[in-house]
Amino acid sequence: MGTLDGKVAVITGAANGLGRSHALELARQGARIVVNDLGTTADGQGRDESAARAVVEEIEKMGGEAVPHFGDVADFRDAQAMIRTAVDAFSDLNILICNAGFTRDAVIFNMTEEDFDNVVRVHLKGHFAPQKFAAIYWRERSKAVGGQVYARVISTASESFLFGTPGQPNYAAAKAGIVSLTMGTAKVLLKYGGTANVVMPRARTRMTLQGPFGKMFEAPAEGFDNMNPINSSPLFAYLASPAAANITAQLFIVWGRQVVVMARPAHGDVFDNDTAWTVEDLHRHLGPHFEKQRPIVDGYPMPEV
Repeated sequence: MGTLDGKVAVITGAANGLGRSHALELARQGARIVVNDLGTTADGQGRDESAARAVVEEIEKMGGEAVPHFGDVADFRDAQAMIRTAVDAFSDLNILICNAGFTRDAVIFNMTEEDFDNVVRVHLKGHFAPQKFAAIYWRERSKAVGGQVYARVISTASESFLFGTPGQPNYAAAKAGIVSLTMGTAKVLLKYGGTANVVMPRARTRMTLQGPFGKMFEAPAEGFDNMNPINSSPLFAYLASPAAANITAQLFIVWGRQVVVMARPAHGDVFDNDTAWTVEDLHRHLGPHFEKQRPIVDGYPMPEV
């Protein structure tokens, strides 16, 4: 018996890396899986259905149930059809894991409009569209049953949104948007008995290996592999489980043997003036405060590689 027996999950970007690992873990826990993936390269080129079909076959060989879906997560019609696929194949939808994405890295001087738009589209809109149609399904389901439903959303973000990685202005901005989007989804789903959370996995994937910190994700020659994607998937399965019913609107980091629950943003120092602010007054208050700080180090520092 698994913790997700009888549950139905849609997982986007489930043909490789983290998505594949999540699909296999949730299937081991008893969930029936819609394996969504366009089958693009790590930078979003081309299409290939074979990768998603291969994951479906892996799940079936384990004794599980799965169907493929090859739609574009950022296309409204495809996102709606993806939710419908779950309901048509397995008569329900309980879990949505948004994981699909690709990277096209460049510093702001060199990034093209197309590369900015496409990465923001697949990550941010690719979270919004499935969440929209899943939320519609759960709202209507709640009305039909006259009560709460089993609904779990787990979004995939990155610490890039915190660090403002200079080589990823598109990716970092999209991940920041995903966090805000999911916090709002959590508030909407609360009424219907659902939860929504964000996980920031540190894991070796096609994207991270070719990213600005690729070296830190390489597999070790020996010993425990902190960056193996399978280290992250149990947290996704746990947040999708009945045991996590009271966990919502939370942000996590997971890697290796560690899970971090992120603290919520808090007010820092407060400055009040006797009259309406002037430029001179602002400098009188803020100048000495920032004089004691070091740029970047006391702002949004870069992670150590």
